Amino acid sequence: MSGRTSAWSKARGLGLASLAVVRDLRELRAPASSEELTRFETDVLAGFVLARASAGLADSTIRGDVGNLEQVRTWFGRPLWDMEPKDADAYFGKILRGSPSGTRLARSQALTTYFAFLELRHKVEIHQMTGRVVECPIDEMNRPRGSKDAQLRIPPNTGEVAALFTGWGGELATCRKFGPTARNYAAAKLMAEVGLRVNEARRLDLDDIKWDLGRFGKLHVRYGKGSRGSGPRERMVPLINNAGRTLRWFIEDVWGQFGGDHTRPGAPLFPSERKSADGSPRRVGDDALRSGLADAAAAHLPGWADKLTPHVLRHFCASELYLNGLDLISIQEVLGHSWIATTMRYVHVHRTRVEDAWVAGHERAARRLEGLVR
Repeated sequence: MSGRTSAWSKARGLGLASLAVVRDLRELRAPASSEELTRFETDVLAGFVLARASAGLADSTIRGDVGNLEQVRTWFGRPLWDMEPKDADAYFGKILRGSPSGTRLARSQALTTYFAFLELRHKVEIHQMTGRVVECPIDEMNRPRGSKDAQLRIPPNTGEVAALFTGWGGELATCRKFGPTARNYAAAKLMAEVGLRVNEARRLDLDDIKWDLGRFGKLHVRYGKGSRGSGPRERMVPLINNAGRTLRWFIEDVWGQFGGDHTRPGAPLFPSERKSADGSPRRVGDDALRSGLADAAAAHLPGWADKLTPHVLRHFCASELYLNGLDLISIQEVLGHSWIATTMRYVHVHRTRVEDAWVAGHERAARRLEGLVR
């Protein structure tokens, strides 16, 4: 055994000696055939996906992990449990040498999590079938350092966003498909007014609008993004910043165009043109909302073509709320951030703490010099 500490040993607080005993738990049987190993590898990956889903991770998080594992598996050409630290050295030190730090970190974390799963669930089976003792190839010597690449998003200004929605609103009178165009317009307005994420908006139901709560009414966001993939986090979003007016217009003048029954439980707020088996409209997909915003930006705000996304509108909302006097804690609550530091990244392009300190310093210096300079 080498001096490396496996992820399983760390997780269970065991020493290297206890892991060495694994070699003697079962006698080594005849090596498995390639067909058996292929089937076993497929079953293990399916079990990994199911385990992560049962832990409450979002589908997008699980897909990302599996995608990273597939990239490493394709390069390695053998089951991942055969990987050793020298293989990880070659992969991260050569193949991913020039890749963004976020890619390197995500792939390293996916490998580490997968090997923890192998050691927790399948170490004895793998030892029986191959003679190998599972050990994570990522250790303290080759673990990628750094943090995910930060992306500075400077949103469009108030005039630019107003021009976008003015042009887009004018398009509603002449567009070929009024319902879908108006739906995409209303969803984008909500993103700009109360900072909804695109998947938060598309998963809203009609019943999630609570008109009688608070001074303006509230939205029950049931599928808010969880911290570190912990699963959906619910929150109530007040219908400030004209969001209530946007919703009333959409429900009264547009929603019925899709042929839905507003009394049906679970009726989506933003329907699709496609129908379910019972004839009711399906829920719109995020791709339709994204492409609708992209087309509108290309037509009415060409300077932001290919740059204006739902998340940029979320940054715009945070900046507008801050400029209009809302405090950071309230903005954090509206956006559903776990940490105030995240909210500060959304509004920092408009914060003037440094400038204010510079002006105050000059004023103090001027007062000290009063009477000394004529």
